[in-house]
Amino acid sequence: MTDKTYNVLFLCTGNSARSILAESILNKEGGGRFRAFSAGSHPKGEVNPHAIRELAALGYPSTGFTSKSWDVFAEPGAPQMDFIFTVCDSAAGEACPVWIGHPMTAHWGIEDPAAVQGTDIEIQRAFVQAARFLKNRISAFLALPHSSVDRLALEQHLRQIGTLEGASVKSAKAE
Repeated sequence: MTDKTYNVLFLCTGNSARSILAESILNKEGGGRFRAFSAGSHPKGEVNPHAIRELAALGYPSTGFTSKSWDVFAEPGAPQMDFIFTVCDSAAGEACPVWIGHPMTAHWGIEDPAAVQGTDIEIQRAFVQAARFLKNRISAFLALPHSSVDRLALEQHLRQIGTLEGASVKSAKAE
């Protein structure tokens, strides 16, 4: 077992919902072994209040989040990432910055709960479902033997996690 703390970046286009949910969930579930961050290619500038509400309802940290550009994590002095996961299909298809240290990457796309139109109950249901799908992926990620398996095998496991229940169309076709 290693004492290493792994840095994980969750990317989405708007950095207002899915990536924020994932950041909070991993920071709590990772038990200090992981430091999660989130960012977007075209950040909305504000965190979706439904995401904050869902995090609070589930007992996850729900304050201090900001919607920010992924460029923040490509600048000198930024934390060096060990893993980068895209959680939306749009961000997965964009040209990303060059990441220092060649982190392992995978696409864990799920449908955007912030895009759901309808009643408050329908919107809330979409956020509940997104949080559940992300928690399932994060639980599978945390169960991996990060320090004792070779990079190629670990990358294969990371891609497989992206095909778990709730995978977006692009994620489902990846395998």
